[in-house]
Amino acid sequence: MATVATFDFHVTSECSQECAYCWGPQSIEAVDTATALAIVARIAESGATRIVFTGGDPMKREDLGVLIRAGRDEGLEVALSTTGDLLSAGFLDAHGDEIDLVSLPLDGASEEVSARTKKTGHFDSVMAALDLLAEHPSIDVKVATPVTRHNIDDVTNIVKLLEGRHQPNRLFYNVFQAFPRSMDAGVAWDDLIVTDSEFAALRSRIQSDTLVINWLDHETLDRLYVMVFPDGRLTVPVGSAFCFYGQFLEIEDLEAVLVRAEFDSAKHRRHAQGWQRESRGE
Repeated sequence: MATVATFDFHVTSECSQECAYCWGPQSIEAVDTATALAIVARIAESGATRIVFTGGDPMKREDLGVLIRAGRDEGLEVALSTTGDLLSAGFLDAHGDEIDLVSLPLDGASEEVSARTKKTGHFDSVMAALDLLAEHPSIDVKVATPVTRHNIDDVTNIVKLLEGRHQPNRLFYNVFQAFPRSMDAGVAWDDLIVTDSEFAALRSRIQSDTLVINWLDHETLDRLYVMVFPDGRLTVPVGSAFCFYGQFLEIEDLEAVLVRAEFDSAKHRRHAQGWQRESRGE
């Protein structure tokens, strides 16, 4: 059994949002299409079952459709993590059959709360994206909320909002404790981070009979991800640090690198099981 079930391929650092809590790459030049395709192939060769195209916003990359098709051709489950701002009917018509899951961020149940951490209009963009995805019910949908001091009191409303949408897609809701990790050294974390006890109390208050909710606290999020950054470097974030291990395509012994990185394989695989693809009649 492969150590890594899911690789997060950050195909670009370009994004339409500027979230203070973001731990994605910033101001990193992306590899060309040929190299990106080689990375996709190497991920499949590793024995992983899933690739997440993320960023930044992967929709900023012109060859995203080519990369998605390559992931599917390699036999990988293909997930797309996007801000939702640029998701279009045309893109989904062209590539919806090649995508297993789309992940969207939602920072509040209203524009007023969302705009505290997202640019104005993002709430409407996510609602529009959910409407577009409803036309492609075979695509699973994950909505993710980073819990911060700006929205901790609104998570209950987000749950109610999602429960009331009657989305025809399989819908998952990930609620995670914003993690003090960023490539921007100037983030005012004290204004953002909720405590472990506050996050645990939030979890105890929220229940849903219709919505699958996955809770990710700081302990769960640490040493959980294996990432390939836009320039092709492999990183396993540990604590607040990004630990880089060279060019992914040049790594001969991936298992040895993951051991050195103290990657938590068991936790990673449990987390990966939080979303399991259903047969799409292939």
